[in-house]
Amino acid sequence: MKDLYDLIIIGSGSAGMSAAIYAGRAKLKTLVIDRDRAGGQIKITSEVENYPGILRTSGEELSQTMRKQAENFGVKFVQAVVESVDFTQDIKKIRTVQGEYEALAVVVATGSVPRKLGFVGEDEFRGHGIGYCATCDGEFFTDLDVFVIGAGFAAAEEAIFLTRYAKKVTVVARGPAFTCSQTIVDRVLAHPKIEVKFQTELLEVGGDTVPRYAVFADRGAGKTWRYDPPPNQTFGVFVFVGYLPQSAEYAQQLRLDDRGYILTDENMRTNVDGVFAAGDIRPKDLRQLVTAVSDGALAATAAEKYVAQKKEQLGLSDEGQAPRAKDSFFDAELREQLAPIFQRFENPVGLAAFLDDSDLSEEIKGFLTELGSLTDKVKIEFLRKGENPAREKQVNAVLFPTFVLLGPDGAYKGVQFHGVPGGHEINSFVLALYNAAGPGQTIGEDTLEKIRTVKNRANLKIGVSLSCTLCPDVVAASQLIALKNPLVEAEMIDVARFPDFKNKYTIMSVPAIIVNDGKPSFGKKNLDELLALVNA
Repeated sequence: MKDLYDLIIIGSGSAGMSAAIYAGRAKLKTLVIDRDRAGGQIKITSEVENYPGILRTSGEELSQTMRKQAENFGVKFVQAVVESVDFTQDIKKIRTVQGEYEALAVVVATGSVPRKLGFVGEDEFRGHGIGYCATCDGEFFTDLDVFVIGAGFAAAEEAIFLTRYAKKVTVVARGPAFTCSQTIVDRVLAHPKIEVKFQTELLEVGGDTVPRYAVFADRGAGKTWRYDPPPNQTFGVFVFVGYLPQSAEYAQQLRLDDRGYILTDENMRTNVDGVFAAGDIRPKDLRQLVTAVSDGALAATAAEKYVAQKKEQLGLSDEGQAPRAKDSFFDAELREQLAPIFQRFENPVGLAAFLDDSDLSEEIKGFLTELGSLTDKVKIEFLRKGENPAREKQVNAVLFPTFVLLGPDGAYKGVQFHGVPGGHEINSFVLALYNAAGPGQTIGEDTLEKIRTVKNRANLKIGVSLSCTLCPDVVAASQLIALKNPLVEAEMIDVARFPDFKNKYTIMSVPAIIVNDGKPSFGKKNLDELLALVNA
């Protein structure tokens, strides 16, 4: 029988963390589910100095402190991608790639993601110089000029962050002034590496494989001007012009406004009993840490009352929780999550590693050795590069170090890993093992038929970073295609560990998808979009 939680919180940003702290302190059996490591948007904020009672801290430090507070109250955390939800019954069901979870109440705190601007060249150079996450991609622009588009808090904050890497940062604002607090505005205007151009719009970015020029409109002066970097150089553009709510999974069951935000009352209750929403997933005038935390506290308090009533109605009793310890590659929490997944494997699978003398090879060896100690359903084999050329050819091992997925019969399954699939990639890695061992995730016949439309051999290289929240979905979809069609091969490549690969394809953003060593495509892609790339 599945564990029944009092409360499941989807999302671990400031709203989700606040809800977790209040719920844990109220002795609710609480689980937090998020595709990302805990923290949400606040963890990529370099400095926080407007939160009452805290003079100054980093967003990363504050988010980790929040998580520790929640854990101290017995709250559990799971890193997983939510695939679907069912809020129609007394017991709410949350389906993820790692399994199904059940609770009496749910808080949706999934936040929002950056909005695209729509200038000429935005799609063409996305990942080749145009980005939306300074923390993810800022280092790619070390000693280069960078333009930040926007005038809100995010644009101001990220402009300051990017001065760590960029030679110069130019903030381009459509209006006559910033739209955030004067404190952060003063810091931007006083920074020696930042220039601000008000009443200006970006019209176009152009170039060859990377941006080579940008065209701007000075609305105040009524003229356009062009930026050209020094010869043989490129530049970066980071867009911060608002966000899109992450509410698609809930659109069929929860009431949304015309922009896609989840509607609630003043106590964070949605139109469905037992389901609450908090933080930037709600329509609000001020999207700040302090309002997100307030939302979370209100949602948890309302959920506490609802859960008490529901338990009495259903005749349920309370249950306690046990603390968890940390470990190396696989901490105690992750081991606990993996155990039932390994038990569901219908057949054993294998992983064959081809290692060289690099530090990465040692990390891969440690990761796989520890994995092998967790289950007898995954057989591990280590070989040195060049030790068995015939075997390397058989599994198409070209980029080293690598390890490959083998089926129950020992045959190569078309899935390779160049790097340690930790961080966000642990979910896609485990899902690949599960799909290879069987029974695997449920796949509709229509999806299988689409995968079978690939009639020619295809190689998919997915460039990732372990801090990328969009990468796991792309990796998982590409691996599923490879596992279901023997003509397709999928390789996960940690671009930080393979600089030659990054430079060859001029990768300045992730996920980067390269089909048959052709021109890269960037950004999140679903299975249909990946198949379109393969069949193009």
